[in-house]
Amino acid sequence: MAKEIFMPKLSSTMATGTLLQWFKEEGDSVEIGEPLFEIMTDKINIEVESYDQGVLLKKYFDADEEVPVNQIVGYIGEAGENIPASSPGLSGAAEEEPEDNAAESETQEQAAPVETSSVQAAEEKPRATPAARRIARVNNLVLGAIPGSGPNGRIHKKDVTAFLENAEAEPKVTPLARKVALAEQVDLGSVKGSGVNGKIVKDDVFSAVPKTETSAPAASKRKKMSGMRKVIGERMSQSAYTAPHVTLTSEVDMSKVKELRASLLPVIEKKTGFRLSYTDILIKAVASALSRHPQVNVSIEDDEIVQHSHVHIGLAVAVQDGLMVPVIKDVPGKGLAEITADAKEIGQLARNNQLRPDQLKGSTFTISNLGMYAIDAFTPIINQPESAILGVGRIHDKPVAVNGALEIRPMMALSLSFDHRAMDGAPAAAFLTELKQILENPFELLV
Repeated sequence: MAKEIFMPKLSSTMATGTLLQWFKEEGDSVEIGEPLFEIMTDKINIEVESYDQGVLLKKYFDADEEVPVNQIVGYIGEAGENIPASSPGLSGAAEEEPEDNAAESETQEQAAPVETSSVQAAEEKPRATPAARRIARVNNLVLGAIPGSGPNGRIHKKDVTAFLENAEAEPKVTPLARKVALAEQVDLGSVKGSGVNGKIVKDDVFSAVPKTETSAPAASKRKKMSGMRKVIGERMSQSAYTAPHVTLTSEVDMSKVKELRASLLPVIEKKTGFRLSYTDILIKAVASALSRHPQVNVSIEDDEIVQHSHVHIGLAVAVQDGLMVPVIKDVPGKGLAEITADAKEIGQLARNNQLRPDQLKGSTFTISNLGMYAIDAFTPIINQPESAILGVGRIHDKPVAVNGALEIRPMMALSLSFDHRAMDGAPAAAFLTELKQILENPFELLV
C-alpha cells in the first residue's frame, strides 16, 4: 500500500515550509533513512528522510514552492500502484485543528506510530564515526564544518585528518581579506601577504585583483527572490511596518575594553582554542545591562508585554545570500571564555548552514555588529518578537574632550532600536546609558 509523504511540522509556530530540492526522482528506489528532499524553515535548511522503502511514485511540488505543514507532497510504494493525480491536501485532522490545540496536536504527532508519516527530519548532530569525533574534539574542530565522504555524508577519520592538513597548508588570512577574495574571485594561494608573519590582509587581495579594460555594461540579471532571501524580506517588512521603531545612539570610549581584551586574549585562547573578540565582550556587557534593566528584555505577544526571566542573546551572522540569528542561551551565567566558545561555534555552524532549529529560537535581544566594515552607525530593524536590537559600529580613533583636554581615544557608536509599543524612550535610554558605563568600566564583568 502506498505511503504518503508529508511536509513535516518541525515547530509549534511552523505553518509552511519551502521545498528547496528533491534528492530522488519519480521511479527511483528509496531506502529507509535516505534523504528524500530538503526544506527551509526559520531560515535554515533541513533534509527530510524516508521512514519507508519502495519506489518514489509521485512528487506533487517542485523546488522553491511553499507548502503548508501536513500537506501531502508525494507517495512511496510499489511500482504501478494507483495514487491521486494531484495532492489530496491537508489531512482532516490538520484542517479542523483549532489554534488553541496546537501544542496538544504537536505532542500527538510526536507520539504517533511510524506508519502515520513517511518522513523524519534529519539528525540534529552531524553523522560521524567515534574516531572522527575524537580527533575533532582534540583539535577543537566543529564537525559540522567538515565534509563527510561516507554514506549520507557520514564523517570518517580520514575526512577529519584531511581537513586538518588543508587548514595547515592554507595561507594565514584575515577575515576581511577572505571576504574580499571571495567577492573578487581571487585565489588566495597566489597572493603574497604583507602582514605580520606573512598574513594576507585586504590590501594584498585588492592588489591581486586583475585589472580589466572598460567595456560596455553587461545586461541586467534577474533571479527569483526565493528561499532565505524571501524569508528575510518578509520578516523585515513585517517588523518595519508593525513596530514603531525609535533609535537612540551613543558613543563609547573603548580604551578599557581594548585593555581587557589584550589581557584576556592569551588566557581565553589557551582555555578554549578561540580568540576573544570585541563582540564576545559586548554579548556579556549587554546581558549584564539587560539584567539590570529587565523592561528592555521584553516581547509583545497579542495584547500583552512579556518580561522574560532569562536573557538569551541573538547574534546576527552574515551568510551567503542572507542573514541568520543564532542564539546564545542564558548569557548572564556564563563567563567570557564560555561565551567566546559558544559564539565561535554557532557562527561557524551558521556559515556552514548546519544550525539546529533550537539554536535559532528563543532570543530575547539581538546584537548586529558591522564593526568589521567602515560603518560608524546604522539603524537596525528589530528581530521580532523581540522589542529591541543593538547596532554596533566600528572602533576608530578620534579626538574627544577628556577632563577639559583634547585626546585621541578609540570610540565606538551604539545604536539601540526599540519598539515604542513595548517601552518608552526613558527606559531605553537608561539601558543604553548603563551599557555605555559597563563598556567604559569593563573589568566589573569579571566580578
